[in-house]
Order: sequence, then C-alpha cells, then structure tokens
Amino acid sequence: MSASAASVFETTCEELARQGGLDGLSARGTVRLALKAAGLDARSVTSGQMRVVLEKVMPAELAARGVPDPGTVCRGIAARISALEADGARPRSSVEDVFRRLGGV
Repeated sequence: MSASAASVFETTCEELARQGGLDGLSARGTVRLALKAAGLDARSVTSGQMRVVLEKVMPAELAARGVPDPGTVCRGIAARISALEADGARPRSSVEDVFRRLGGV
C-alpha cells in the first residue's frame, strides 16, 4: 500500500469510527466493502476516489448499518480527506475515472 493510499484509507476508517459510531473493525470492513462496490482497492485508493465513494456509495452502506444521518457523516469524512489532500496527498486518477468505474452509480 502506498503511503498516500494508506493514509487515505486509514483516515477514512478512523473518521468513520469516530463520526459514525462504528468500532474500528466494522469501520474498516465497511470502507473495504464500499471500495469493492466501486471497483477500487484500499491499497491504491486516492483521496479523489475516496471522496467519490463517500458521496456515491458510502451513504447506502452506512444506512444499512443503522448509522444515523449517513450523508452528514460522509460529508464530514470527505472534508477530512480533502484536508489530507491539501497537505500533499494528490490523486493519481481523475474523478471521471472513478465515475467510469462506478458505472454511473
């Protein structure tokens, strides 16, 4: 796992546990499932890709797990990922690439 992909994945999991009220293992599993649904892998996900997953895939995953107000949780996590990106972790592929992989989800 590259350093930036690791930090995006880890940050997302940590923020999901904190903001979504899931335990660490459940948060990691939920993020992995959302990434898999988007055709992405935790070892190579970029911040841009993760933001799209948080917008398009993760709200349904969180709703299925009974997390209250999944949209707000996802926006909060996306804001944290954006801050991480501003600190130097730049995406390697475009948001359009992610939408193509999602197949219009």
